[in-house]
Amino acid sequence: MNKVMSNKAVIALYVIPALMFLLILVYVPIFLTGYYGLMDWNGIGEMKFIGLENYTKLIQDMKFWESSWHSVLLAIFSTLSLVIYLVVALVLSGKIKGADFLRKIYLIPMLLSSVAIAQLWLKVYDPNNGIINSLLTTLGVESPPAWLSEPDLVLYAIFVPIVWQYAGFYIIIYYAALKGIPKSLEEAAKIDGANPIQVALKIKVPLIMGVIKVTIILAIVGSLKYFDLIYVMTGGGPNGASEVIASYMYRQAFSTGAFGYGSAVGFALLVFCLIATFIIRKLTASDEEVQY
Repeated sequence: MNKVMSNKAVIALYVIPALMFLLILVYVPIFLTGYYGLMDWNGIGEMKFIGLENYTKLIQDMKFWESSWHSVLLAIFSTLSLVIYLVVALVLSGKIKGADFLRKIYLIPMLLSSVAIAQLWLKVYDPNNGIINSLLTTLGVESPPAWLSEPDLVLYAIFVPIVWQYAGFYIIIYYAALKGIPKSLEEAAKIDGANPIQVALKIKVPLIMGVIKVTIILAIVGSLKYFDLIYVMTGGGPNGASEVIASYMYRQAFSTGAFGYGSAVGFALLVFCLIATFIIRKLTASDEEVQY
């Protein structure tokens, strides 16, 4: 077996198909996106090469920077929500009644599509018959807000279903990592007099820090390219108050017919994701690795 696996032809036989799929499905689309960004094109007719004109326009486009700021806010919110997911996972990993049932409950949003979740929360936020405003009216609030129609509230209102949508995903990741910690370490800490909070902060969290770093990258990069739920719920409105980079790219490419400019926005989004990943990896880099 070792002789076969040391054969370069056999290695190439295994590696080349994967490289071809990676090339076709990842790198070619990236190259084409950057290439289309150099064109004046509506997506159907003849392309006209205009050089860096789309990218120059992008730098001067305040709507693009406004949507970028919304994506950054969403990334910040998503990163902060990881604390909530981690706390829930810490609780579920302990000996509490109904932990198995709660884990199944948290996984429900993962079984639904983003469109279904958007439709559900549109009903929740309905200004006339929604659950939230009906409850506020019952409590004596005379004029409950129209959550998805007020520019100052819409982005925060959308953040709630996003947190709910991805709760099960991150909780399961943290739960699996916590369950991989040997019980002997926790028992030794308790013998030394550590309370549950100290065990969580001093033993469990440091031991799964590698997993936490990965989830931070997933949360930030995922937020920067988030699109579907926001597009279904608000379409980027009202007046661009909930527009993010991905929805702005879609609107430019398919709604206004500026496919070349939309491609430039998409390529800028790729660059932002790469920069964010690089910065996060640098900030969370550590020479020490906790082993157990």
